[in-house]
Amino acid sequence: MYATFILTGLGTFLLGPILPMLSRQWHLADAQAGLLLMAQFCGSFCGGISTSGRLRRSVAVGVAASTLGLAIFALAPGLAVACTGLVIGGFGVGRTLTAIHIIAGRRFTANRGVSVTRLNLSWSFGAMLSPLLAAWLTPHFALRNLLLTLAGFFLISIIALVFQMRGAEPEPPARAEADTIPGLRPHVFLYFLGILFVYGGLETCLSGWLTTFALRYGTSSLALSEYTLVLLLLGLTVGRAIASALLHRVAETTLIRVALGLSAILSAALATAHTAASIAAFAVLLGLSLAAVFPVSFSILLGYHPRARQAGAVIAVSGLGAASLPWLMGVLSTRTGSLQLALGIPVAAALVLLVMILFPPKLDAFTP
Repeated sequence: MYATFILTGLGTFLLGPILPMLSRQWHLADAQAGLLLMAQFCGSFCGGISTSGRLRRSVAVGVAASTLGLAIFALAPGLAVACTGLVIGGFGVGRTLTAIHIIAGRRFTANRGVSVTRLNLSWSFGAMLSPLLAAWLTPHFALRNLLLTLAGFFLISIIALVFQMRGAEPEPPARAEADTIPGLRPHVFLYFLGILFVYGGLETCLSGWLTTFALRYGTSSLALSEYTLVLLLLGLTVGRAIASALLHRVAETTLIRVALGLSAILSAALATAHTAASIAAFAVLLGLSLAAVFPVSFSILLGYHPRARQAGAVIAVSGLGAASLPWLMGVLSTRTGSLQLALGIPVAAALVLLVMILFPPKLDAFTP
C-alpha cells in the first residue's frame, strides 16, 4: 500500500517540474500549459468519483490506468495527445488514491488522523522525488524514456497487486455497503465537497506553478527552479511527520485552523518574493503549513462514516479543484502578464478554507 502511494505521489507531481520544458518544446502559452494541469486533474476527478465499494479492485484498476496514461503521455507528439494521456493517467491516480485512503481510514479507526497523515507522508515522499528526479535526470536522459520507465514501475505494481488479490478473501458486492454504512446528510456532503475542492486547487496552484514562478522571478536556471518545488514537497513531507506527532496532543480542528491561517499569509508573501533565496524559504514554509490540511480534513470526513462513493466523490472534487484553479491561474497570468498577480488565487483559496473550517457542519450528519 505504501509503495503504491509513493508511485501515485510521483505521478501526481511529475507534471509541474517538467511543465517549463514542455512549454518550450511545444511553444505553449501559460493558458495552454494550464490545460495540461487541467487534463490531469479532470482525470483524477473521474477516477475518484467512480470508486466503488470493492476497494481492492478499484486500486488495481487505478494502477492499470496510471500505467496506460503515462505510456500515452510519454509518446505524445503534441498537446492534444498529451492531454489524452494525462486524463487517463489522472483517472488511475485518482482512483488509486481514493480507494487506499478509504481502506486505511476504515482499518485504523482508533487513531484515524494519525494513520491517514502517515499514509500521506509516503505520498509526499513520492511527490518530493518528482522534481528531484526531473532535475537530476532530464539533463542526461530523454523525457520520453523517463516517463516510460515510470510507467514500467506502475506495471510492476499492478502485477504485484494481482498476485496479492489472488490470495485474499473475496470482497462483498458494492451494493452491500449501503446496508452497513449510514452515509452523509446532503449538507455535510456538500460541505466536504467544498473543502476538498478548494484545497485541491490551492495545493496544485502552488505545486503546479512554483517551478515556472521561480524560473521567472528567482533564477534563470531550470534545474535550480525545479529545486524550489523539492523544497515545497520537503516541507509537506516533514510537516506531515510533525503533524502525525502533534495530533496526539492537539485537536484536529485547532491544527487545521492554524495551518490555513499561515498558508494564506505565506502565499501572499510568496507573491512579493523577487530572489531565489526568498522563494525557496517561502516554499519550505508553505509546505509545512499545508501539510496537515488534506489528511486532517479527510480524517474528519471519515469520522462521519461516508459510503465509498461519497468519500470517492469528495476526493474526486479535490481533483476538480486541482484542475480548475491552476488553469485559472494560467489564464489570469496570460491576461495580466504577471504570474505574481495570479498568486492571488491561492491566497483567496486559503482564506475561503479558513472560513469554512471555522464553521463546520452539525454533528447530526448521517442520512436518515
